[in-house]
Amino acid sequence: MRSLKQIGEFEFIETIATLPRNKKSVIQGIGDDAAVVRFKKNKYLLFTTDMLLEDVHFLRKQRPQDIGHKAIAASISDIAAMGGVPEYALFSMGLPPDLKISFAKGIYQGIKKIARDFDIDIIGGDTNRSKKIIISVFIAGYVERKNLTLRTGAKIGDLIFVTGGLGGSEFGRHLKFTPRVKEARFLVKNYSINSMIDISDGLIQDLGHITKASKVGALIYEANIPLSTKAKSIKNACSQGEDFELLFTLPKKHRQYLMKNWPFKNKPRLSCIGQIVHANAGLKIRDEKGRLKRLKAAGYQHF
Repeated sequence: MRSLKQIGEFEFIETIATLPRNKKSVIQGIGDDAAVVRFKKNKYLLFTTDMLLEDVHFLRKQRPQDIGHKAIAASISDIAAMGGVPEYALFSMGLPPDLKISFAKGIYQGIKKIARDFDIDIIGGDTNRSKKIIISVFIAGYVERKNLTLRTGAKIGDLIFVTGGLGGSEFGRHLKFTPRVKEARFLVKNYSINSMIDISDGLIQDLGHITKASKVGALIYEANIPLSTKAKSIKNACSQGEDFELLFTLPKKHRQYLMKNWPFKNKPRLSCIGQIVHANAGLKIRDEKGRLKRLKAAGYQHF
């Protein structure tokens, strides 16, 4: 019998995604950044959850406030990727008995601050004993029906855009990033965004999620990939993950207007990195010498 390490994280997710759904109110279950449930005629509820583990997502030597920030910011980023607005949060923590109370309070202070920044009400949770620090966050939000953006809508001919710079997140940015809620709301309110995801597992892997869900291929241009100031290389920017930037596609006709009217004064910057192509073409990158290379959806996996 195969192990989780042999099949990998995403094959395991595909396996449990086959669990039956009985309620017709579920619009989108497992397989996107957040679950989508019918709420009102013109509005959907969004649900997402993330779990952070000590020595996997953070180290105890790092600032507890930054750890708390990341714990809830990762889930806020998921809501942004659906075009939505985060509203309520529950968080649970597993804590070692010998952990200093000041450290535990610091985590909560980080959670509380970013929740206040995004007008999120923390309405409950749980605490438990554990060998290492574990933080689990659940966020509920909403999105207007017309603004809901899934991974499944990319169309051949769409251009591929990304916000911000990629790579180098291990040098602290993965603990201090700003979820792109404002940027996502601007996009879905003003443009026909066909698909969107936040970059948590790496540019190539997350683009692969879009192409697989949408049954299309993609061509990206190495020269157009925006590097962060701490990125070590193009490879690092493509595969490392935890950038928490938006990756989205929209019709080619909107490119000039979007670039001209991007209201955030290059903070974050906006880059067009490629285009959606036929599924038969697969996922490819054109390097700066014009050579084409087929890509595998490489990035971070837990197993």
